[in-house]
Amino acid sequence: MRKTNLIATLLTAAALGTASLAAVAADPQQDAALAGAGATTDAALAAKVKAALADQKQINVTSTQGVVVLSGTVANTDVGTKAIQAASAVAGVKEVKSELTVASK
Repeated sequence: MRKTNLIATLLTAAALGTASLAAVAADPQQDAALAGAGATTDAALAAKVKAALADQKQINVTSTQGVVVLSGTVANTDVGTKAIQAASAVAGVKEVKSELTVASK
């Protein structure tokens, strides 16, 4: 009898735990809030990188989940390399991808 009660209690607890996890996972408001938090973080990170590249107005900056993408045209490879290094040094940047092109003379 005790084993039956113990098994029934464990099964009930497992079912309740699974149901509560499903309820949390299916909450669209929570999903939207988490997505919004990521967007804010991405925007803040892009703003920090843009500030670090303030002297390079021709470089566009986007960020997604800590990955920064630099795009635009630079005068030479040295300018592009310095921009990549400056972006990499910003706190929160996980990776820098360059889509920079060098202007033709």
